[in-house]
Amino acid sequence: MFLVNHLHFTGNCETAFRFYADALDGKLEMLTRYKDAPPGCPVPDDFREKVMHARLVVNPKFNAMLFGCDAPPDRRQPLGGFSVSVQVDSAAEAERVFSALAEGGQVHMPLQETFFAERFGMLADQFGVAWMVNCALTPNRKTEVTQ
Repeated sequence: MFLVNHLHFTGNCETAFRFYADALDGKLEMLTRYKDAPPGCPVPDDFREKVMHARLVVNPKFNAMLFGCDAPPDRRQPLGGFSVSVQVDSAAEAERVFSALAEGGQVHMPLQETFFAERFGMLADQFGVAWMVNCALTPNRKTEVTQ
């Protein structure tokens, strides 16, 4: 079992997921539009070209994916109360990902070294999605966990 974040957008899901594919060095593996739904599915005329389902694969080895859609107004939940957390293997990768995601967005905590991470930072991207970018401490710098 694994968990996947599913993000709801108001009509810019395709733009967001193409941006995330670049920022996260991922592959947009699926982009289904509402017009592709089986006959008989109620699809508002103004949603026919909107995204019903997007799947971005970031790291297939770990089943790292992000899902999204353009949610019709009666089904849209406002973003809030969570962050998409990106775990990377190096400070350089943290810098690259954070910088890419922050483009046009708002940095809430600049990417920096902390007592628990080589690099950690928080931001809201240009689409309003909250992100945390984390590069864990190297083994020789890990802090002990007390129970």
